[in-house]
Amino acid sequence: MEGTNPVNKKLAAALSGGAVLVVALSGCSSSDKGNDKLDAWAKQVCDAVQPQAKKIEAANAAIQKETSDNSTPEEVRKTDAQAFQDMSDAYKAIGAAVQKAGAPNVDNGAKKQQDAVKELDGIGTSYASLKTQVDKLDTKDQAKFADGLKNIATSLDKLSQSGNDALKTLEEGEVGQAMAKQTSCKSASATASSTAG
Repeated sequence: MEGTNPVNKKLAAALSGGAVLVVALSGCSSSDKGNDKLDAWAKQVCDAVQPQAKKIEAANAAIQKETSDNSTPEEVRKTDAQAFQDMSDAYKAIGAAVQKAGAPNVDNGAKKQQDAVKELDGIGTSYASLKTQVDKLDTKDQAKFADGLKNIATSLDKLSQSGNDALKTLEEGEVGQAMAKQTSCKSASATASSTAG
């Protein structure tokens, strides 16, 4: 069963790029300028992001583990499918949290918020479609299975590079500063950074 492991390593490497998306929601600078409304918004979003960041980290870890174990294609398929489902749920939940929090109290806040929600939903949908692809993989044929995993790794790579522009835009300036003050965002950022590394 050695054949699945190198490909699944690629999958794990591509996946770790995805964790970076969560970091985009966790501001890295800080400021003492007071904006109570914005601080309340940041707290609401950060508190919602933290458990989802942990979910993404756990999904990542599950796939990483499959790469080090001598797993059968069935085990790899099952683990990967569950991990993609979890990531899909997590990104959609973050999108819902940003939607629920409303527009941040900054210039163009509503546009920034809506763009980020759209992006997070899109990422969630992409992970759901990867789950469907994994479910369809033929585990009886080793070569076909490895090829299928390779295609999924390529899609993952694109996904991890593609959309976090709206997230970056959302947390520019004051929004990022307000988020940086939140304990829950700091821990979400630390979680995602260690996973991405």
